[in-house]
Amino acid sequence: MAAKRVGYEDIAAEYRKKIESGELGPGDMLPSVKALAREFGGVADTTVIRALRMLKLEGLTLPKPGVGTVVAGPVSESIATRVARHAVTGSAMARNESSRILRIDTVGASESVASRMGVEPGTPVLMRHRVVSRHGVPVHLSTSYYPAYVSAVAPELSDPVSTGGSRELAAERLGSEQKEVIQEVSARPATHEEKTALGLSGDPVYVLQTMRTVTLTDDRVVEVAVRVASSSTVVRWVTDLRPGGE
Repeated sequence: MAAKRVGYEDIAAEYRKKIESGELGPGDMLPSVKALAREFGGVADTTVIRALRMLKLEGLTLPKPGVGTVVAGPVSESIATRVARHAVTGSAMARNESSRILRIDTVGASESVASRMGVEPGTPVLMRHRVVSRHGVPVHLSTSYYPAYVSAVAPELSDPVSTGGSRELAAERLGSEQKEVIQEVSARPATHEEKTALGLSGDPVYVLQTMRTVTLTDDRVVEVAVRVASSSTVVRWVTDLRPGGE
């Protein structure tokens, strides 16, 4: 019987296991494409490249210019990474992530949320408050706010279930693709709830807050969200600086 042909999913699974077990830690370098191809019986470079892309989309690795591929540390991913992952896997969350809903409610928009949605403060909006964990360890709190036209077309967002693709669902129902995100990052003292949820101790404790506003191609706001993570978390995104780059 012929030996089973190694595919990119097999390579990704092997290195995912090494990362999740701690055999490879943050900053450790993965073998080169050529070395991995040899390690897995002479598979094509393209097979290895697809495996590395999968690990990157799962948030397990990141490219380091001039070095290669390294294991990622605590990183707050950009929304672009999550949109790309959803397009490939059907979920915005990485394989090692889980999301637990803490609260879903209709609330009056605060001044900061209302100004980004273009509505009056106090306007009813749908709020989804959840904690996201990696390997069972809480890494950030995320509170998303949706205008009435989103909750009207996507009533599922009122259910206490983490979809891993709320914006994608809303955009599809509204018939318009996601176009742009504005991300505003700041540091501030943690609240008691945030310290408890994220397992932070000490006084004072500072957290990193990322406020994002996502618009559709028709310029409607689909989501305003606030993400809170430990101040040791690295916020990372890539911007194409070439003329015409997005």
